[in-house]
Amino acid sequence: MTPRVVVVGAGIVGCSLADELTARGWTDVTVLEQGPLPAPGGSTSHAPGLVFRTGPSRTLTRFAAYTVEKFSSLDVDGVPCFEPIGGLELATTPERLADLHRRAGFAASWGVPGEVVSAARCKELWPLLDESMVLGGFHTPGDGLARAVLACRAQMDRAVARGARFLDRHTVTGVEREDGRVTGVHTDRGFFAADHVVSAAGFWGPVVGRMAGVDVPLQPLAHQYARTRPLPELSGATSEATRPILRFQDADLYFREHGDRIGIGSYAHRPLPVDPFAVPAYDAARAAGREMPSSYPFTEEDWAPSWAECRRLLPALRGTEIESGFNGVFSFTPDGMPVLGESRELRGFWLAEAVWVTHSAGVARAVAEWMVDGRPSIDVHDCDVTRFEEAQRSQAYVRERGSQQFAEVYDVIHPLQPLEHPRPLRVSPFYTRQQELGAYFLEGGGWERPHWYEANAALVADFGGGGGGGGGGTLGDPGAPGVPGALADLPARDPWAARHWSPVAAAEARVTRERVALYDMTPLRRLEVTGPGALAFLDRLTSNNLRKKPGAVTYTLLLDESGGIRSDLTVARLGPEHFQVGANSPADLDHLLRHAPDDVQIRDITSGTCCVGVWGPLARDLVQPLTGDDFSHEGFGYFRARRTYLGHVPVTALRLSYVGELGWELYTTADLGLRLWDTLWEAGRDLGVIAAGRSAFNSLRLEKGYRAWGTDMTTEDTPYEAGLGFAVRMDKEHFTGQEALRARSEPTRALTPLLLDDPAAVVLGKEPVHLDGVPAGYVTSAAYGYTLGRCIAYAWLPAGLAPGTGVHIEYFGEKLPATVAGEPLFDPGMSRIRR
Repeated sequence: MTPRVVVVGAGIVGCSLADELTARGWTDVTVLEQGPLPAPGGSTSHAPGLVFRTGPSRTLTRFAAYTVEKFSSLDVDGVPCFEPIGGLELATTPERLADLHRRAGFAASWGVPGEVVSAARCKELWPLLDESMVLGGFHTPGDGLARAVLACRAQMDRAVARGARFLDRHTVTGVEREDGRVTGVHTDRGFFAADHVVSAAGFWGPVVGRMAGVDVPLQPLAHQYARTRPLPELSGATSEATRPILRFQDADLYFREHGDRIGIGSYAHRPLPVDPFAVPAYDAARAAGREMPSSYPFTEEDWAPSWAECRRLLPALRGTEIESGFNGVFSFTPDGMPVLGESRELRGFWLAEAVWVTHSAGVARAVAEWMVDGRPSIDVHDCDVTRFEEAQRSQAYVRERGSQQFAEVYDVIHPLQPLEHPRPLRVSPFYTRQQELGAYFLEGGGWERPHWYEANAALVADFGGGGGGGGGGTLGDPGAPGVPGALADLPARDPWAARHWSPVAAAEARVTRERVALYDMTPLRRLEVTGPGALAFLDRLTSNNLRKKPGAVTYTLLLDESGGIRSDLTVARLGPEHFQVGANSPADLDHLLRHAPDDVQIRDITSGTCCVGVWGPLARDLVQPLTGDDFSHEGFGYFRARRTYLGHVPVTALRLSYVGELGWELYTTADLGLRLWDTLWEAGRDLGVIAAGRSAFNSLRLEKGYRAWGTDMTTEDTPYEAGLGFAVRMDKEHFTGQEALRARSEPTRALTPLLLDDPAAVVLGKEPVHLDGVPAGYVTSAAYGYTLGRCIAYAWLPAGLAPGTGVHIEYFGEKLPATVAGEPLFDPGMSRIRR
């Protein structure tokens, strides 16, 4: 007997999910829809259907690629559900043209055919263009138009043939639960029992979520879409569209043909948030004179500037007017990604929300795999419902960040660029001292994170260099001047790489290598795991041996059942039944809580504690005078933990180093954090101590080859592929993923260190890597190695490439030579850490 599934919402996601579930044998599927089928009035019903696959997110690109693949195989009465007319993104500024080269790099990295083309070629593809405005374009021939309502019908028919049922005019009024598990849904037409309930309600997601007591962090916003009157230039059109879907991102506009008319969408207007609880039902919307609930009245005042830009790009529009328009509602999240996964608070209640037509089939497949097989076949950590911190879930935060995501849909976004509001939100106890030192803050997980300190600018000159770089550069700005010095000659950076960077980072890295520096590590997640079953529990869930005496620290991995890396952890055994776990994301806490037995307690202590990393060859000289305990190498070995006092401050000291130098992570409670910082600062004055930021940290950790979960490896990667086999003890009695690892064959791919050949070359991550002239992989992490005098890039490439093998990294269309290197690149004997 298959599980009973109720899907709330028969838009493109709900229909796709019903098809994917029934194809996997879960045939007892009921899809409930409050409006009429097949076009019930949600976002799917008005979607313009543009499918551009390429973007900086590998996950979204893969979702979109599957959507294209699947919809290309579907039709209704001979009408195809997808038209591969191609996509064309235009550049009318040098900055945009550079960004199109970057997007072409994403396409090569993720396996999407595409190329940057000339203005003349753009004119051939779209004859109505004013070619004089265009500098070039990015053409993706496999993109095109999805007929969303037809795709719903096609998938609905397939699901029904396998046993599913679709019930329209059923409004969900409540979600039933028992003992923390969903048991069904109430509607205005009766109760439907269920083992699993999936909210695929689109912008009504928060409404359904509230019924279930589950937070759904999405913000609906209205988006302008208009159609012109018939154009003489398109007269005689015999098909819906023949020219590529067109993006004019410099003006926040897109275009598609509707026979002899042109449809135009605009993101140029002010954000127009919509309260999901105030959106009328289908019949009420119709009674109010609207075509559907998701269609709001067209706001002419918002349209005027966009219409002027449309006529500038497409002169043929100067002789026509807008025939019709509306403001269509669809969903945004604080980070622009979908919200997927099962709620831990209400087991069996799933979310498949904030999904656009572009990604719909791919999302449905991932969620169906998750439900049926226990995990998706691709990594979806950046879509997981658990990814948001508690501080990122307020209605005000979701509204503000969702509105920003709308405004920035077509902006050129640097990979380090943070959203500006609301900030600051989360700060460490050291924040006031960091401000006094001129910290340049970026943001992650709501935390303000110093990337460098202007107080250290004088050190750049001390090392023989000049200033430059930074905070606010654009692609048109000059690069940073060189910073020569004994550590490495620091070359000028191109304007893109100079954004959110400063040569001060090089000086901070050098001080860390030569003296000692303080790093604020407070944002790193800390979990406290206690209880009689704590050791057995953690040892069963992780790959390394945790059965060590109190005082031991172990680097280990959380694996899934297929042997993929869910996360990497640092586990300190502070007592027989007391562990401190250094984790990555809220998903780690969620995973542990889902599996914890009754005799184990888990608590997130991040917000109530803080951490300073004290690293450098003089670290011991700084901390030893502050304590009566022995901090010598013999008395306090590497990967050991101890509770002690530094001055008046009780600390938990872990002898770890993620920068490749002697030192400790020092933890204390948040109320004593400022006292700890001041104690360390005063003790280090005569040693030349500085505060150092994340920019230097990232450079130093890559010189040591330390991986970053979520960037360098995910659930799609095994420990052996990622170079983390040392953290796996196959001789353990049992751990999650052990059997899958035993069954795996030799890796065919490997996370591979590369050094760029040109000392002046810099890449930032996600660039394609070419081997023998063809794309063979992509860069994960990259940073300039100030000690080495070369940019370091880690990349997924075919396994077995010998050190010295030459490759090319494509950066803004230029192929930069690089060489496979052995690792670790710096201090392979670990003598600097173990002294």
